[in-house]
Amino acid sequence: MSTSTERHEFQTEVRQLLDLMVHSLYSHKDIFLRELISNASDALDKLRFEALSRQELLPAGELEIRLEADATARTLSVHDNGIGMTREEVVQNIGTIARSGTKEFLKALRESQGQAAAPELIGQFGVGFYSSFMAADRITVVTRKAGEETATRWESTGEGYTLEDAERDIAGTTVTLHLKPKDEEDGLRDYTDEHVLRDIVKKYSDFVAYPIHLKGETLNSMKAIWARPKDEVTEDEYREFYKHIAHDWHDPLEHIAVHMEGTFEARALLYIPSTAPFDLWREAGHRGVQLYVKRVFIMDDCKELLPASLRFVRGVVASDDLSLNVSREILQQNRQIQAIRKYLVRRVLAALKDMKESSADKYRTFWAEFGAVLKEGLLGFEEGAERVLELVLAPSTYVPTGLTSLGDYVARMKEGQEAIYYMTGPSATAVERSPQLEAFRDKGYEVLFFTDPVDELWLRLPRELDGKKLASAAQGDVAPGPAEDKPQADQEREQQEESFKDLLMALRSKLQDEIKDVKLSKRLTSSPACLVGDATELSPHIAELLRRTGQDVPKVKRTLELNPTHPLLPKLKALVDKDKNDPALAQYAELLYGQAILAEGGQLPDPGAFSQRIAELLLRVV
Repeated sequence: MSTSTERHEFQTEVRQLLDLMVHSLYSHKDIFLRELISNASDALDKLRFEALSRQELLPAGELEIRLEADATARTLSVHDNGIGMTREEVVQNIGTIARSGTKEFLKALRESQGQAAAPELIGQFGVGFYSSFMAADRITVVTRKAGEETATRWESTGEGYTLEDAERDIAGTTVTLHLKPKDEEDGLRDYTDEHVLRDIVKKYSDFVAYPIHLKGETLNSMKAIWARPKDEVTEDEYREFYKHIAHDWHDPLEHIAVHMEGTFEARALLYIPSTAPFDLWREAGHRGVQLYVKRVFIMDDCKELLPASLRFVRGVVASDDLSLNVSREILQQNRQIQAIRKYLVRRVLAALKDMKESSADKYRTFWAEFGAVLKEGLLGFEEGAERVLELVLAPSTYVPTGLTSLGDYVARMKEGQEAIYYMTGPSATAVERSPQLEAFRDKGYEVLFFTDPVDELWLRLPRELDGKKLASAAQGDVAPGPAEDKPQADQEREQQEESFKDLLMALRSKLQDEIKDVKLSKRLTSSPACLVGDATELSPHIAELLRRTGQDVPKVKRTLELNPTHPLLPKLKALVDKDKNDPALAQYAELLYGQAILAEGGQLPDPGAFSQRIAELLLRVV
């Protein structure tokens, strides 16, 4: 066996992260042991699953986690006989530290209140192993992959790490912490003290499915928390189990205990987190619902159990009625899995509805973190779409700095109002300033603001709440007001269009390369012009988002609407009546079009030309 030692330097972000761990001000330093035990439990789960097809991988004795403390040497070791790691896996999983999450972690750290708050982010970014540097000056890992003969030794003091070949009698991993001196004021207990270790295991890891041994004594009960009656599980136990499976240091917002009975039986314990993980928006992001069959861990991100719109849910689903020989392909076709999925969706959405109605502050926390994800459930016709609509929150002209539900909007609707009006855009502030809202405000009609990219997609589908359809205030021929007022309004509009017919025709001619049509507006009361699109067309906001992703978006011509009551229109009409070929008309047309783009927060196609037109106009009037 080669004894050569490889020395590696950590990347800048990794060194910053480890420096944080070494000098952490976080007071709950005991949690490092929970993280190490959770990692060991994961390794045992993976070995047990691999052994379904390769029985020879199982050790001669029981699968276990063993703690070993040496007060003289000031060391604490966590042993497991699980799956272990190859040398390459050690570099990948430990040497590069949260390879996809380090930068995001440090960015969040810089945006937080400082180092004191930072460790609460550790679990969120998958770097829990390194919390051990809060208690240790040096960490040594010796690991051997199941089915292989060679072992690897990894060691670090936080400056870099060394790699070398090692020996280990059986497969598994040993993590040895060379402990810092006891410091009660800094939250550092004596982690070689058996009473301290028993206390930590009982508090944080009692439910781990494998025995945690210390000097031959089993410290944990190993009772599956999801299989215990609700009245036998404390809130603290529910919270600690969540932190164990999610590797999250925050408390969850809610837990949902589920027991399905009938032609087959299944149990589930699901959690709604309080903070979003860094990979929530990544296609390959971790879903976090674990599947157990006959007490055997099958997979830790069973995507078939919940739709993508509920991918933030964490938890465990267990059944003794499923086959151990399952794969993703089998799960996709399995009727029992589909029945479980349907039931879980219903329970999660019911829990969210209850949270919304009984704990508004908690629900607003949820919505800020996961609302945009939940709205993905409105994109198609997957299970629960109707119930998701009841959960949607948005700012509006009624509560521009707060949030309202669609149900509350409907309760406030004016008598005779036919639709739920909304507008989309990059932000509530930008939408609130839109001239397209003028008639709605003037007549006292509330308009909802939707600003997430996903809103541009689901709002294109026919959705309605309590028999009221959702209608865009910025698209189509939408005009606020009761139906009985429309005949008179239409008659007045026809008279106005006849009066301004020549002006509208002249502007269409001048702007034909940019717009689809020019007509008089039903929605403007003070601004001279605005741009509106058809209900089937891409909005400017979604078109811009698509361009930013590098997609080729075809040009969409919209309609320029003019305010017939604005004092500018009679002057333009007089200009056309005097001379349809006046060259100034083309300049005024371009200025009107540009002003309409700016009013909705858009980007001018040629800012330089627009500025030149303004300068020329100023020269005429100054």
